[in-house]
Amino acid sequence: MSSLRTKGKEMRDIYLNEIILKGFYSDRMLVALLPALSLVTVIHAQLCQPGAKDAFKVRLSLKTALGDKAYTWNENEEYLFKAMVAFSIRTFSSREKIEISNVLLCNVTKRVSFWFVVTDPSENQTVPAGEVQGAIRMNRNRINNAFILNDQTLEFLEIPATLGPPTEPSTPIWVIIFSVVFCLVIVGIVLLIVSGIRQRRRKSKASTEMTDVEDKCETMVTIENGIPCDTLDSKEGRTNRAFAAGDEKLTPL
Repeated sequence: MSSLRTKGKEMRDIYLNEIILKGFYSDRMLVALLPALSLVTVIHAQLCQPGAKDAFKVRLSLKTALGDKAYTWNENEEYLFKAMVAFSIRTFSSREKIEISNVLLCNVTKRVSFWFVVTDPSENQTVPAGEVQGAIRMNRNRINNAFILNDQTLEFLEIPATLGPPTEPSTPIWVIIFSVVFCLVIVGIVLLIVSGIRQRRRKSKASTEMTDVEDKCETMVTIENGIPCDTLDSKEGRTNRAFAAGDEKLTPL
């Protein structure tokens, strides 16, 4: 029994010694890692700052977009933003090693504006601004939908807004073209009819004027030796009624 007790004490002492050693080494590891962590924090602070190289400013207008239903911008929303940016970079380029931790946010204000930058883990530098801009523009609609916003309420100040997809008209295009052509044909027919009526009126007016002129010519009186004389019709001639009346008074033989 005594031997068993001594073995149990020895085992307990060994176990306690291992725990103490593990705690000692873990403390030493933490002490060793603290400078490295602080160095990473300093590097990130230098990379992400207003006006830094490859950094972009974002401004959100939650109240304007959602009114009373506006949500609060917090760490969860920041995590979603980082995830969407990392997703955009991965889909736009071949940088498959980009993680959420590579998207850095800084200078976050209560009125929801901040700066962000994307770091490249393989080269220990920031992703070029042109590449980030192309990735954001390509996935702009998906980013807007994730936050229930649009280009006016989720603004990337250094990235121009993308054009929306063209809206298709409710009426088919061929119906619109057919309607326009049909209207042009109707207008052309109406113009032809109106011009024909005008030409007929002009012709009839011209013919009436010609007849009036002929009638005036026929009734013109000529003056010979100061005595007005009617012009004789060369075809039918005129009858002197004085002689005609005298002939009628004479009795036939």
